[in-house]
Amino acid sequence: MADKGRFALEAERLKVGYEGKTVIPGMDVRIPEGKITAIIGPNGCGKSTLLKALGRVIPHEQGTVLLQGRKMAGLKADEIAREMALLPQGPQAPAGLRVQELVSYGRYPWLKGFGRMTEQDRRLVQEAMEQTGTWALRDRAVDELSGGQRQRVWIAMCLAQNTPLILLDEPTTYLDMAHQLEVLELLAKLNREEGKTIALVIHDLNLAARFAHWLIAMRDGHILQEGSARDVMTPKMLKEVFSLDALIEPDPWTGRPTMITYSQSASRMTAEADHSAR
Repeated sequence: MADKGRFALEAERLKVGYEGKTVIPGMDVRIPEGKITAIIGPNGCGKSTLLKALGRVIPHEQGTVLLQGRKMAGLKADEIAREMALLPQGPQAPAGLRVQELVSYGRYPWLKGFGRMTEQDRRLVQEAMEQTGTWALRDRAVDELSGGQRQRVWIAMCLAQNTPLILLDEPTTYLDMAHQLEVLELLAKLNREEGKTIALVIHDLNLAARFAHWLIAMRDGHILQEGSARDVMTPKMLKEVFSLDALIEPDPWTGRPTMITYSQSASRMTAEADHSAR
């Protein structure tokens, strides 16, 4: 666990649900400041629900969320937007919207007066686009771009928001392997060079272990394990979280643990066979 007091975002006894169904029954979770945190777990375990609750996209029924040590419930929307940017899964832009206009939306929490952008706002928009390699795309329509290009544009919008904390819900979903690396290497660069705290939900365990400093492994609305990749990416933990028998070896390039191969555990196959027989 990171040192006490060095958390960008915390939740205590967090309870979240939908339509009378509890998804997260009561969770304590902490996002270390200045690090990349990956939230992993099987489908339906509550990963995206947790991120949305932390980002105040959905309300929580009980518990307290702290942003930079302050209770989020007592903060105004613009105060939160100046501290935290959230990129949801599969964001959509209006048809025909130009790239530069979309990225400019990131400056809205900072605009004053009649909401007109200043020279500084325009400079920050351009810098965000240059950092993400999207400045050359500024006049193109967002819906004309490739998946990787669109994702970099959305990340540029988050950067233009100029927050120390960025939350991303499955930013690599539907991207091919090259574009997944492109997005994650960009996030790693922002963390390394800009000191951004980044928390993301991600399905690819090897990419999580490769890029994240801190992993949170969830199942059924609970955290089963958290820590470094070496703490979490173990055969024992992958069996508990994913019901997988996995072979883990160090990556020869990075030294991080990597899942070489895997199969369904015998206990999972037995449970599925029992369920089918009913």
